[in-house]
Amino acid sequence: MATRAKTKSTRALTRERIVETAVRIGDAENLDTLTVRRLAGELGVGAMTLYSYFRNKEEILDAMADHVLGGMEVPAAGTDDPVEVLMACGRAFRAMMLAHPCVVRLLSTRVTDSVDALDGAMENVLARLESAGLTGADATRAYGLLITYALGFSGYRTPRTWGDDPEARRQRRHFYAGLPADRFPSTVRLSPELPTLPSSEQFEFGLRLIAEGLAANAGSVDRR
Repeated sequence: MATRAKTKSTRALTRERIVETAVRIGDAENLDTLTVRRLAGELGVGAMTLYSYFRNKEEILDAMADHVLGGMEVPAAGTDDPVEVLMACGRAFRAMMLAHPCVVRLLSTRVTDSVDALDGAMENVLARLESAGLTGADATRAYGLLITYALGFSGYRTPRTWGDDPEARRQRRHFYAGLPADRFPSTVRLSPELPTLPSSEQFEFGLRLIAEGLAANAGSVDRR
């Protein structure tokens, strides 16, 4: 029975299923625990079986990045207001990183040339920005600011889980308030506000500043 079950699992194995399982492990845990042996065990196959699909873990990581980036959902056309379009694209990057936390580290450590990834997370975003009147260097620089802001914010927030949790935020506020006031006068004074740094409202605050700044300076980029 065990042999037949393993054979059935092996026959059902595909690159897509391997990558989806790897992404699930990476999202729930981290990329350090994602070993070929661990992945094979999760799929119910031997580690050597996976090597017939991917040569090593590096190829699996590249495929994970391609899978997540290729599946990014860019906001459909509903408005051509540059600020709103810029914010919608920024939120799309953030939503992708919230849905797949593993992509934060993947984007920080890998470069992908996959056509699917470039189509989902670059071409579609650039096209949406151009549809709102941002062209050439404006669209390119806007894209760069949006993805790096979302990436940096997501990386900052990952270990700081109190951002959107009222009880955890309250506990963090008490931590800041309890520091020695003679050494941390500003920190203690601002303790009610500091726990909001990794929050969704903080992301929106920064995103709006970026979007309004980009829209206001559109057309003024020095192209020399």
